[in-house]
Amino acid sequence: MSRPSTLASWYALQQEAKQTDNRHLRDMSNDKQRFTQLSRSFNGLLLDFSKQRIEPLTLQLLLQLAEECQLTSKINDLLGGQPINNSELRPALHTALRLPAKAKLFVEGEDVNLAVQASLTKMQQLVAKLQAGQWRGVTGLPITDVVNLGVGGSDLGPLMVCHALAGFKPEQTAPLNLHFVSTIDGSQLAERLKKLNPATTLFIFSSKSFSTIDTLTNANTARHWLIDKLGKETLVIKQHFIGVSASTKKMTEWGIAKEHQLIFWDWVGGRYSLWSAIGLPIALQIGMDGFRELLAGAHALDVHFANNPLANNLPVLLALTGIWNINFLNIRAQAILPYDGRLKYFPDYLTQLEMESNGKSTTREGEAVEYATCPVLWGELGPNAQHAFYQLLHQGTEAVNCDFIAPIHRYDEIKDSETRRQFQDQHRLSLANCFAQSRLLMLGDAAVPKSAAGEAMPHMLYRGNQPSTTLLMNELTPYNLGQLIALYEHKVFVQAAIWNINPFDQWGVELGKKIALATEQALLAKDKQAIALAFDPSTSGLLNHCLTVQKKL
Repeated sequence: MSRPSTLASWYALQQEAKQTDNRHLRDMSNDKQRFTQLSRSFNGLLLDFSKQRIEPLTLQLLLQLAEECQLTSKINDLLGGQPINNSELRPALHTALRLPAKAKLFVEGEDVNLAVQASLTKMQQLVAKLQAGQWRGVTGLPITDVVNLGVGGSDLGPLMVCHALAGFKPEQTAPLNLHFVSTIDGSQLAERLKKLNPATTLFIFSSKSFSTIDTLTNANTARHWLIDKLGKETLVIKQHFIGVSASTKKMTEWGIAKEHQLIFWDWVGGRYSLWSAIGLPIALQIGMDGFRELLAGAHALDVHFANNPLANNLPVLLALTGIWNINFLNIRAQAILPYDGRLKYFPDYLTQLEMESNGKSTTREGEAVEYATCPVLWGELGPNAQHAFYQLLHQGTEAVNCDFIAPIHRYDEIKDSETRRQFQDQHRLSLANCFAQSRLLMLGDAAVPKSAAGEAMPHMLYRGNQPSTTLLMNELTPYNLGQLIALYEHKVFVQAAIWNINPFDQWGVELGKKIALATEQALLAKDKQAIALAFDPSTSGLLNHCLTVQKKL
């Protein structure tokens, strides 16, 4: 299959969309069976898409499209280890990272789970040593602070999960303070180093290639800081760095001790890497048992994805509603709106997951696509966003598809009954806002509001008809968060399968890195004439302006 737009179901959906244009969600919502027909649940997760501009016939046609695109076969290829990353000729085996310990997955005659479990075992040993206060720096003091040096998936995934699960810290003799550094300009690292004691600080150098310029630059700066403060270069690197990479050779060359190297593999994309040793900060935050619970939740969703019929398959249905909005209703903006402060970084995480995966304009066969693919994603905590960009959602000119996400239960762990009641009252108010906002986006006003004098007030009109999906989990735990993340991972895959694009490469980020290196050399050379010859007029102007300002300072 090259173009889904040639399929009979695609044409039928185009005709269905023309009918939908004439109907407001306010009218669709009158069907008393709507929630039953357009919601599904699995293992403590509820997916409600009854506020989407979808009728039962629409869903039937979307499922027909999935069948015509041979989605079931493609799901089997993904989970079975087939080389579905066709531009790099390798499988995408992030689901193998969360297999149970005794499971087997043979790829080209090798059981990949053996290596996965070996990496987890070594990771558990390092975690136990740090949490017990047994890891000592070069001065003999125990490590108290751990700084994760990463960028992209090596930063966004661990950061998001650590923030979400900060309340799940295990009992330990040596509480660890976790810090995250990603920016190449050094601003984050400079602020951290001002407050850290080098004698008790450990750095995690996380990079699949171990040559990503952003992370390498921060790691080199951290190394120089440690040596300047502590001396003893070889011992400093050994006792104050852990390496996480697919390249043992480069870790060793940089100076990381073998016993402090954690491995993951080329078949793990960065945005899917939190399940691997890249998740070391997560394990330090919530303990190795908690990390395994996170993996178990994701695996449960994998099993659901593999075995459930498409019509009752949560990732498939979440993906198909997106296809409907993007390709047939021309809605190409997506807002992620969690109603729980612990999910603060979830929109940022999904921005990379979706836009780096499906921000593609060629099919697997190299042909230009003739339909929209990934929408523009953004988001914020719902209660904060209500005081920021909800104005656009309710009264702006853009149609936006929204995902509302919330846990039902919270604060049960607070022992003092009065304090618990106060916080649960706040959470109830948050849930009320979540449901109210999605309802208002759906219904809007039935008529233009009028003043007390009977004058029309169109500036107060809520137009409604904005589609949304609501995702509820019973509570936010490592297990349930694992399910939620895997749900969105598989959603992205399903959409890629229907659009016939490869979601597992990211060539769009490579060329900019190469050009940046050449541009830095121009800034170092400070030769304005050479710059004028090598660069376009706009870039030459910027470079020469910087050189002029630097010369004056």
